[in-house]
Order: sequence, then structure tokens, then C-alpha cells
Amino acid sequence: MASMPSLKSREIKIVHNMPISKTLPFWEGLKQGKVLATKCKKCETLYFPPSADCPNCLSSDMEWIELSDEAEIETFTHVVIRPTSFQQYKPYTVAIGRLKEGVKVLAWLTGFKLSQIKVGMKVKLTAKITPEGNPTYAFTPFEEK
Repeated sequence: MASMPSLKSREIKIVHNMPISKTLPFWEGLKQGKVLATKCKKCETLYFPPSADCPNCLSSDMEWIELSDEAEIETFTHVVIRPTSFQQYKPYTVAIGRLKEGVKVLAWLTGFKLSQIKVGMKVKLTAKITPEGNPTYAFTPFEEK
């Protein structure tokens, strides 16, 4: 079977200004150290990441709820082979944690050695600012109060 003639394309870099007006309270909350979710006032479904409209009952009557910071790790993976847009970072770990409210959050797991990370461990969901100046969140070590 003969291969089809082809040319290799050049690398494409896309930078997009993402519209955030419908979820602006989420981004502003991160700047203030808070992680917010939305809750539908009609069917009471909680959403994280926040949703401007309820996919469950199609209502647009949403309220903003501050999430607790305590989570339990359900699964994690250590990323060694990084996507092109993450090449400037050292290998990193991402995890899915379940918060007390029941929502699952996917976030970077920072402040741990890989050998310390276990399914079921408690972590803290922390709002932070990236080196590029963008608000985000990560899981960090949980200290008992």
C-alpha cells in the first residue's frame, strides 16, 4: 500500500481571549482567595466548574456558593510527557478530589513528593495566581485546624 504524499505543517500557536462575563464572579473570587461554584435555585444542582445556566433543568436562575477547601483525593496521575504548551513546567501531578459538597475538582497537586500522594488523602483546595498572572486553583497540603 503506497503512502499518500504529504507535507509537515509548521507549529501553530493560538492565543485566545476567552470570554468570562457569565462566570466573572468565579474569576474574581479566585483573586480574593475563594473558590466558587454555582447552584441552581430551581433544582438545587451544584456545579463546578461553575455554569451560567443549569444543564439539568435549563434554568438560568443560579446562585454563587463558596466551596469548602477540604477535599479527598479520588485519583491522580503524574505527567512526565507534557503537552507542548506545558513544556516550560517540570513534570507535574494532577488529581481529582471530592469536596465536602460532593463536587469533584480536577487540579494540579502541589507541595507533595510523588511518594507521599495516596488515594484517600486529605488535601486543601487553594486559590492562586499563575506566573502569567491568571487566577487558578490547586490542591495543596492539608493542615488540621
